[in-house]
Formats: sequence, C-alpha cells, structure tokens
Amino acid sequence: MVDGQRGRPAREVVYDRFSKQIAELHERLGGLPSPVEAQSIWIGIWYEEAHHSTAIEGNTLVLKQVEVLLAEGRAVGNKELREYNEVKGYADAADWVYRQAIAPAGQAEGILTLTELRHVHTMAMTPVWDIAPHPDATPREGPGSFREHEIHPFPGGMTPVPWPQVSAEIHSWIEDVRSLASLGASSRSSLPERLADLHARFERIHPFLDGNGRTGRLALNLILVRLGYPPAIIYKSDRPRYLRALRRADTGDPGELGELIARAVLDNLYKFVVPAVAGPARIVPLAALLDGRITLAALRTAANRGRLQAVRGPDGQWRSSRNWVDDYLASRYLRGD
Repeated sequence: MVDGQRGRPAREVVYDRFSKQIAELHERLGGLPSPVEAQSIWIGIWYEEAHHSTAIEGNTLVLKQVEVLLAEGRAVGNKELREYNEVKGYADAADWVYRQAIAPAGQAEGILTLTELRHVHTMAMTPVWDIAPHPDATPREGPGSFREHEIHPFPGGMTPVPWPQVSAEIHSWIEDVRSLASLGASSRSSLPERLADLHARFERIHPFLDGNGRTGRLALNLILVRLGYPPAIIYKSDRPRYLRALRRADTGDPGELGELIARAVLDNLYKFVVPAVAGPARIVPLAALLDGRITLAALRTAANRGRLQAVRGPDGQWRSSRNWVDDYLASRYLRGD
C-alpha cells in the first residue's frame, strides 16, 4: 500500500518494515555493533545528529562546520561562540549516550535512570550555559536540575505541567520507559507509537528550564539503542513535520510522530548500520547497498528485470549483496548501459 499524497509506503507498511528489518538485524546480522567494533558508523551518526538536532532548535552551523569542529576541535566560520558550544555540548552528550547504551552493563538499572537523564542534560547544556545562561534561571535551575518556573503555552496551545509536579511526572515517565523492556518481538510494530507517545509526553513535562528538545531526542536515542534499535535522527528539513507531529501527539494521536521515528530508525539502519556489519556476501535490503554509484530506483529496476542477482522476500522487498551489486555494475559498464 502506498500513500497517494506523497507516493511513499503507508504507515502500516512502514511499521511492518520496521519490525521485520530489526528482526533481520538481530537474527542474521548479529545486532548493533559496539562503538569499538564499528567506530565509523557511530561517528557518522554522531556528526549528523549533532548537526540536525541543534539545527531544529535554531543553530546555523552547516554540517561541514560541525564535522570540522568535532573531528579537529576547530571553529570554522564566524558564528557566535554559543552556536559552537551548542553543537559541542550536544555531540559530547550523544557520544556518551551511544557508549553507555551499547556497553554490556548498560541496562543494569533499567532502560533509563533519572541520574542518566540529568547527566545527559548537564552534558548537552553546560557549554552553552557557561557563556549564556538562561536569563530567568535561579541558582537551582542550572544544567541537570529541574525547573522552578512556569512555562508559557507553546504554539498550538500545549501548556507544560506546573513546575511543582515535574519531579513526580518524570519519575512516572521513567517507569513507563522501563516497561518497554517487557515488550516481545511480536510487539515491534507497535513500538514506534509507544516511543512517540513517550517522547511527546517528555516534552509536555518540560522538566528543565531550557534544552528539553535536545535532551528529549537524546533520551529517545538512548532508549532505542538500549532496546537494540539504531538511533533516530530527525533532520532539520523535517522540522515542520516533527513539530506538527508533536502537536498531534499532544492531542492523543501519536501516529505521525511514530511514523517519523520509524522512518528515521530505518534510514540509519540502511545508511550506517547494515553496511558496517554485513560482509560483501551477505544478502541485505537494497537500500543498504547504496554508495553513490547507483540509485535505489535503478537497483530495484535491475532486480525486477533479472539483471541484478537478488531475492525478493515475503515482505516484498528486494535483497542483494555487495558482491552481486559490484558484479552488476561491472557488467553494466561493459554493456554500455
């Protein structure tokens, strides 16, 4: 089934693909690699997430500036110091999230703890706070500490919970996050909307005076990776849709946000994870075999016509291997296609 308005698979198809691709990651490819085993994929995700998640909040650094800042420690361009510190703080927090999430002892106290949540906010916000603290903050409202102010209603009408309720609401939220550990494989297709509901709920609680969006997305990825899923990157181009989806989730409809999360996880699965863990003879989805030499549409056409050696799974997706794609491209060159 295809969404007629956008020419993309419908939501239920995305959820089914999400479930089956994650099962394949674990059953055939051995699950997520550790940061040591596949450092390059985590660095790639790290760069992109630091760029896009801060850009959603208004940061104007371009991806190349982010890469130089994180790889070499050099500030390229003439942006305000606050913008460089936003990216650096977020990147350090993301790096910590991935290393903690993949560590063997990562779930000793559950999927997420309050201490970890506070630590993520502290890492992400301290570099910014050191040079530009929130003008209304009291000494008790710095990075890692809950707010003691009321928050004005957001566009769309959502009002965060009163600040005296924040501590109780966050403890309840963490307990609901931990309940995800009991979900079985048969519940994978429902996970995106469970995550969407939790993510939107965190933003409604708005536990910190500033930095809730960044902390919420980092917490979402800590949850995902600890459950064995690739992290999700919400791209800055998706900002209007992301904010609209959050507003819809606030009204009790997490579907659009769940679909956005599922697509983001699959994007990282195909772009970073599968290429790093699958050997050249491993049969994987065509989307994981893209390397700039050919488009996904062209690979599908070649598979349909029998020119590319590939197999079609029960989910309707074509799968091939790096070796088979290399052979096809070499033969196409020889034929002059």
